[in-house]
Amino acid sequence: MPKYVIEREVEGASNLTPKELQDIAQTSCGVLQQLGPKIQWQETYVTPNKIYCVFIAENKELVRKHAEMGGFPANQINEVTSVIDPTAAEVA
Repeated sequence: MPKYVIEREVEGASNLTPKELQDIAQTSCGVLQQLGPKIQWQETYVTPNKIYCVFIAENKELVRKHAEMGGFPANQINEVTSVIDPTAAEVA
């Protein structure tokens, strides 16, 4: 299944309390249970004014549906086309 990075604009995201982040995670997990196995949440990065989530999903529309059902912004949803790390610099 494709992997997506979702950019969510959330002013003051880095000021969210641990309880608020837990509530967001619980909401997300509840929506995922409703949507079934064709969408999975991998991880999320919180920055000062944005939240970046990594999902594996059957399609972009399913990612958007998760955002709508959870009441989350989804300002951009981008499919990951390649993944690189420092080992990509090595010559074979």
